[in-house]
Amino acid sequence: MQHSPSARLVAAAQAAPEVVDAQGRRLQLRRLTALDKLRLFKAAGPVLAQNRPWLGMAVLACSVAAIDDVPVPAPGNEGQMEALVQRLGDAGIAAVAAALGEDQAPVDVAAAKN
Repeated sequence: MQHSPSARLVAAAQAAPEVVDAQGRRLQLRRLTALDKLRLFKAAGPVLAQNRPWLGMAVLACSVAAIDDVPVPAPGNEGQMEALVQRLGDAGIAAVAAALGEDQAPVDVAAAKN
C-alpha cells in the first residue's frame, strides 16, 4: 500500500525523537540527511566547514526541528546558526547531544571533502 507524500511526512514527524532539556523545553529532533549536511557546509562557508568543533555544534543545533512544537527553520548562514545555538543554549545542545549520541556529531570533514 502506497502512502501519499503528506502522509509520509506526518508519519515521520510523529516518529521523530523528542527530548526535554534542563530548562523544560521539548525539543523535537530530526536526523540530518545528506542534503541537510550539504546545506550546512554551504551555510558554514569554506573556513568554518573545516572547523570540527564549530561544525559539531552546528550539526547538533540543525538537528532540532521544533522547540515546544514551534518549528525551527534550518539556518542558512553563520549568523542564523549562531542565533539558533544561542537560543538552544547549553541545556538544549546538551540534550540534543545526549539524545542523538555520537552518530550525528561531529561531521567527518575528511569524508565530506571526498
